[in-house]
Amino acid sequence: MSTAQVRPAVVSDAAEIARIQRDTWRSAYTELLGEAAVAELDEVEIEKTWAETIEYPGTRVFLATEGEFTVGFCVVGRAPESEVAAADGSLPDDASTTALIASLLVEPRWGRRGHAGRLLATAAGWLREDGATRGVSWVAQTDHASLGFFRRAGWSPDGTVRILDTGSTNVREVRLTGTLELELAP
Repeated sequence: MSTAQVRPAVVSDAAEIARIQRDTWRSAYTELLGEAAVAELDEVEIEKTWAETIEYPGTRVFLATEGEFTVGFCVVGRAPESEVAAADGSLPDDASTTALIASLLVEPRWGRRGHAGRLLATAAGWLREDGATRGVSWVAQTDHASLGFFRRAGWSPDGTVRILDTGSTNVREVRLTGTLELELAP
């Protein structure tokens, strides 16, 4: 059996992260986001964006690997105030120590093998070391797989929703929140 691991991404991983995003969006999110939005994932631009994200101060990108294959990624950092504010714009008392799980994707063909859990637990550990006390993430209300994953990790909706316009459809997202005291099961 192949060894599964999580490691920090480096700039040379940008092409592989872009491939995972394109392939995962095509196979799992085309209906949700619309064909036009998925088709706009330009290979060169998305790779450049990922290289910039990997180097962005205060942001960390983690990769999940199984054997020689890169199978998923997670992007985390401190949450901007706009990501933790209530609908009326007010901020919670812990806004300055709240982290954002900006993206967590595992290729569907590598799903159900613990990669997402390893990514989230590793990211949570790094965020705790950086002083974060709580996390938030936005998930499409119809993405039952992702919602179920976060719920199993102990996260739950906090009642805040937003609507994203993809250019061809609107996506309703719910904000989930939970502890960063996550550990990998033995």
